[in-house]
Amino acid sequence: MGWFKRTKEKILTSTKDKKELPEGLWHKCQECKHVVPSEDHAENLWVCSECSHHERISANDYFQILFDDGKFKELDQNMTSGDPLEFEDTKRYTDRLETTQKKTGLNDAVKTGYGKLNGHSIVIAAMDFSFIGGSMGSVVGEKISRAIATAIKKRTPFMMISKSGGARMMEAGFSLMQMAKTSARLTQLSEAKLPYISFLTDPTTGGVTASYAMLGDINIAEPNALIAFAGPRVVKETIGKDLPEGFQRSEFVLDHGFLDFIVKRKELKERLALVIKLFKS
Repeated sequence: MGWFKRTKEKILTSTKDKKELPEGLWHKCQECKHVVPSEDHAENLWVCSECSHHERISANDYFQILFDDGKFKELDQNMTSGDPLEFEDTKRYTDRLETTQKKTGLNDAVKTGYGKLNGHSIVIAAMDFSFIGGSMGSVVGEKISRAIATAIKKRTPFMMISKSGGARMMEAGFSLMQMAKTSARLTQLSEAKLPYISFLTDPTTGGVTASYAMLGDINIAEPNALIAFAGPRVVKETIGKDLPEGFQRSEFVLDHGFLDFIVKRKELKERLALVIKLFKS
């Protein structure tokens, strides 16, 4: 038992040669807790090799996956939100925007770009959950509307990658107006006889689901993505009943006819290229 008294017996272990491992070398799956090197996880497109859990990824990650050689022309890159309501809750909205912009390197919660997908020209708008929960404010609506206008001008398909907690409360009515504005612009895309591909990822909720996310000529989703207007807790409290297993997950939504198919991230680019080819034929 003497080794329990190392300090008392003046037996000390030197720590000067202790090796510190840098952070981020390993990734632990949120679902099954499987641990893999972060580099391997990235090579697998941030999908768990054991349980196929699709981790949330950034708008730029989707662009690197979908655009040929990761090359694209970014649209309206410098557009940023104002503070029309001079909103303040636990902190001023302007301060929240500034902090989030520094933390994420993004100007707002959506990134738009034009490029090639397996040789097909396409305009893609991708939401980013790291920016205030991917919330839809006036800049998000305006950038999506302008991206659709670019697709019309260039005669290309338009793809929307949704990932959002809903409308941005700090802009109140200005946020809600984006539902109508983006929907109206999608009507113009339809009148131009150009395809709209809506891709729903985890989570797609609130006003985004109630507007452009569910208006695709073809609606697709990643596996096990939360797709809803109100969250399951709110629904359960409202109806006073237990909800079915998997309620509001993409597989449940598919079974009830609101999606066309579910696609794994590794198969996404090839499936999209096939969809675009079918629309062109």
